[in-house]
Amino acid sequence: MLSRYPHSDSRKARGKVIWWDLHDPEPAEIAEVKASTGVDVPSRETLSEIERSSRLKARDGVLSMSVPIVTHADGGGPQSAPLGFVLSRKHLVTVRFTALAAFDAVAARFDGSAEQPGSSLEVFVALCDELIDRLADGLEEAATELRALSTIAFHVPEGQGRKAVRSNKLVRARLRQVGRLGDILSEKRDALLALGRAIDFACEMTADWDDEGQTKARMSDLKQDTASLKDYEVRLSDKVQLLLDAMVGLIGIAQNDIFKILTIVSIVGIPPTLIAGIYGMNFKFMPEYDWIYGYPYGLALIAVSAILPLIWFKWRGWF
Repeated sequence: MLSRYPHSDSRKARGKVIWWDLHDPEPAEIAEVKASTGVDVPSRETLSEIERSSRLKARDGVLSMSVPIVTHADGGGPQSAPLGFVLSRKHLVTVRFTALAAFDAVAARFDGSAEQPGSSLEVFVALCDELIDRLADGLEEAATELRALSTIAFHVPEGQGRKAVRSNKLVRARLRQVGRLGDILSEKRDALLALGRAIDFACEMTADWDDEGQTKARMSDLKQDTASLKDYEVRLSDKVQLLLDAMVGLIGIAQNDIFKILTIVSIVGIPPTLIAGIYGMNFKFMPEYDWIYGYPYGLALIAVSAILPLIWFKWRGWF
């Protein structure tokens, strides 16, 4: 799908189209953009390359930049899709393969808004601003989930904590949640790094495009925003690792408790079993067979042999 801004059929459109937005483009749409702007539209394979030299290019005054953008499918995990910017003094061509709310927000400014971008560079800055805002919102949502998980892991009462750890379903669900947050943060880190590099590259290469300096000041602010968000993401990633280590440790403690109980039961059962086995032997000469108190004596000996290990384990603090 090809969208043009300002709309070519709008009465309020000022001058020619400055922003060409290609969403899952068809060959005919790519040809139309190339004929109208004179720039080459990169393919999805080109935009997916990870080398810096492939993501950031400048040739004959035209900048080509690509950024991996994180999207979330309904009921699925985060998905990374390439996003391409082809920026010249007169035109901005964007190539994307997924719906992005940031693009919708910038496109809405061309419908009679007083803040309508007036140049290709302003559209690029506006898109980067919206993308950074949504990445920041995603980091805030992740931070809220991590805070809730941290409260469950470290600040619940002891009784509730032990019950939660012993529940396999709860432990699995929380581990999946922490792992999912780590996956989301990893994707957002890639997007922030690539977007920050693209802004730095555009700021350097377009230094003489902005006569009034206002767009340059906005790009400087965006650079600071991306830097602060990267630091914030690092702290969240550290917290994810802390929670993973803590939950694995709690699982280990729960398993140790189970093994301790099994060990106590097995050791307590050994002496009574030994005594019962001795007096269960069918030999002819066993003095306790003819003793009137032999049976109560055997029962008492079995009970004492079971109680003494329990007293010893209690003294050792095993339970």
